Amino acid sequence: MVGDFLTSLNMSGQTSPAEKGLNPGLMCQESYTCSGTEEAVFECDECCSLQCVRCEEELHRQERLRNHERIRLKAGHIPYCDSCKGPNGHSPGVKQRAVVRCQTCKINLCLECQKRTHSGGNKRRHPVTVYHVPDVQEFLEEEGMDEEAKRKKMTEKVVSFLLVDENEEIQVTNEEEFIRKLDCKPDQHLKVVSIFGNTGDGKSHTLNHTFFYGREVFKTSPAQESCTVGVWAAYDPVHKVAVIDTEGLLGATVNLSQRTRLLLKVLAISDLVIYRTHADRLHNDLFKFLGDASEAYLKHFTKELKATTARCGLDVPLSTLGPAVIIFHETVHTQLLGSDHPSEVPEKLIQDRFRKLGRFPEAFSSIHYKGTRTYNPPTDFSGLRRALEQQLENNTTRSPRHPGVIFKALKALSDRFSGEIPDDQMAHSSFFPDEYFTCSSLCLSCGAGCKNSMNHGKEGVPHEAKSRCRYSHQYDNRVYTCKACYERGNEVSVVPKTAASTDSPWMGLAKYAWSGYVIECPNCGVVYRSRQYWFGNQDPVDTVVRTEIVHVWPGTDGFLKDNNNAAQRLLDGMNFMAQSVSEFSLGPTKAVTSWLTDQIAPAYWRPNSQILSCNKCATSFKDNDTKHHCRACGEGFCDSCSSKTRPVPERGWGPAPVRVCDNCYEARNIQLDVTEAQADDEGGTLIARKVGEAVQNTLGAVVTAIDIPLATNSSSVELG
Repeated sequence: MVGDFLTSLNMSGQTSPAEKGLNPGLMCQESYTCSGTEEAVFECDECCSLQCVRCEEELHRQERLRNHERIRLKAGHIPYCDSCKGPNGHSPGVKQRAVVRCQTCKINLCLECQKRTHSGGNKRRHPVTVYHVPDVQEFLEEEGMDEEAKRKKMTEKVVSFLLVDENEEIQVTNEEEFIRKLDCKPDQHLKVVSIFGNTGDGKSHTLNHTFFYGREVFKTSPAQESCTVGVWAAYDPVHKVAVIDTEGLLGATVNLSQRTRLLLKVLAISDLVIYRTHADRLHNDLFKFLGDASEAYLKHFTKELKATTARCGLDVPLSTLGPAVIIFHETVHTQLLGSDHPSEVPEKLIQDRFRKLGRFPEAFSSIHYKGTRTYNPPTDFSGLRRALEQQLENNTTRSPRHPGVIFKALKALSDRFSGEIPDDQMAHSSFFPDEYFTCSSLCLSCGAGCKNSMNHGKEGVPHEAKSRCRYSHQYDNRVYTCKACYERGNEVSVVPKTAASTDSPWMGLAKYAWSGYVIECPNCGVVYRSRQYWFGNQDPVDTVVRTEIVHVWPGTDGFLKDNNNAAQRLLDGMNFMAQSVSEFSLGPTKAVTSWLTDQIAPAYWRPNSQILSCNKCATSFKDNDTKHHCRACGEGFCDSCSSKTRPVPERGWGPAPVRVCDNCYEARNIQLDVTEAQADDEGGTLIARKVGEAVQNTLGAVVTAIDIPLATNSSSVELG
């Protein structure tokens, strides 16, 4: 019947010669910007016309036309009959496909409507364009059914899998397993669509009906307990996207902070985010979540995603802007957003809500609103599906990428931002507070927190704080820098010590007893001696060094504490000194050594005069026996009971191994009491003076013992 009608039209001469016997390409029917010379790409059901790209874009920029429903044309497309449709562009019955287009009336007509409206009068002579497809209606309806059935069949074998559990642990070992579980090709370019929302709002149900034609790919349950724990993923072969289902917010779960942090990791790798809400009115939780997520994304994740791109050598950027967001709002008893303000688009109302709450979602490339009002179930997801397809076609900010790139990004974020979050660091006013991603170390002196991201030490980045530190006598957190080097543009740290680097141990001890401690710069040499003159010695801070108060971080070495026991470490080499003092008998040598040791020993050491026997084996000491002090507990021991060594940094001996008793070697977890530590620090500050006075009073004996030339001694006296 259709074929006979087309033949009659050709015989009547109503078609142009170029169109006879052909199915011409569809041209733009609007002529709004192109004058009808460009090929049609879209069909607008409400405009009742086929439109080229330029006309479609310019027409629907107008406020009153913005919400028109348009479809993209495919090969062999035949438009619907315009005359069959009702006054609002919707057919009262089944829509009929057009067989001709009247060039004068600019409408598409089916066979019946053409006979009814153009079979007589002047309209009979109107020129028409014929859509040359035999049995066009039956052919297209059959083709449409096959296409829909084909899409549905493509999703029949899709299954979801657990990607990340509730403890933030990825359940996929490598890229190959990730691709195998997605069941897609390794070179397939795809985007990531994820969904967020409160528990019980139907996130899994939404994904099942939007992407998988209602199949339960993601598990749903009528029970009160949430059936989605962790993060689940599946591949949609129709739209070529990785679909990610997440655990709901506000659920009765443990480790709430870690699970909330997990949501942001998923958001960071997503190209399109659906925020599903079933509330009749939009709650503030929605805006706070998106606002805080935007802030955390810009502060912590943008840098890490770019670093991942560089580390993995990827030629596809993981992030230029954050993902696009679609707020899917389903209501039952209330109107959709913007229904009572026809002059304002919903997106503007959403931006106003963000501003009122002091949230600025700058990280997201765009935020769209899609609402549906469900008078009677089931929910209509067609509008959401069209909005998703439109956003997925937009590659201006987020391009499709290989599934391996997606896995690497998720793995990098999981490795960087992981670990338990202490309860006292939880901030309930923000969904993604800095404490979730910031280093948890606190300064021991002032209590300020480190401002860098977690695990920054792996990259060689030191701790930093926003505020300046205050001086603490306990930690002596002063750092000296050479003033001369600073004025030349260099910042060189210097430390007071007992001897210059060029002095031998015994010569350094002698000079220390005579001239006090020294400050030595690697560039300038010895710049200060504390007792260089008999009187009038100036403070080094006023002359040669600058003082800076720095933070004290856990796990770092002290600043000047290691120097407190420097004199004692010199006396550990007293055997060398004793051998040089050949003029003295063994008894006096031991007496001098014992006395000097008691004078400069740390406060927690038991004096030699009180040590009569070994603290462990109880062996009595004779006059000539050597008494060894344990650097950990300070008690006296014989040689056999204190032969082991280990570092004792908690007592100020630094990282080098020193002598300890057998008991302290086995019990390594010695904790220094706070009161005792303060006493040690106080003793350490006075120790230089004690050693100076003690050694200076016996200088004559020491000078004789080590045979310092008279000329050297005379020159030292002249300096005073």
